[in-house]
Amino acid sequence: MLTVAPDIEVLARFGRALADPIRCRILLALREAPAYPSDLADTLGVSRTRLSNHLTCLRDCGLVVTVPDGRRTRYELADARLGHALDDLRSAVLAVENDKTCPDAETKGCC
Repeated sequence: MLTVAPDIEVLARFGRALADPIRCRILLALREAPAYPSDLADTLGVSRTRLSNHLTCLRDCGLVVTVPDGRRTRYELADARLGHALDDLRSAVLAVENDKTCPDAETKGCC
């Protein structure tokens, strides 16, 4: 059981980052390869301003870092293990979703 405040804060930051679909899409894109903001905005179909706000959130959460590249700045996951964590989390959620072992799943649509 997690009871240490720093552990809980880390998971809360991760949850906050995943709470927005655009931030999820950014993380999944960066899982594939580092990218420049303008390329990410085009790929994801969002404005550069909106993307910038989401990248700031992800940077503040400690999930992405900036890498200077000449006059441009490239974004990448702060640690390669985050890409593996995203894959594991997605797989676990899909497995639970497909399992439907919750007795209330059919009637309440909760699981």
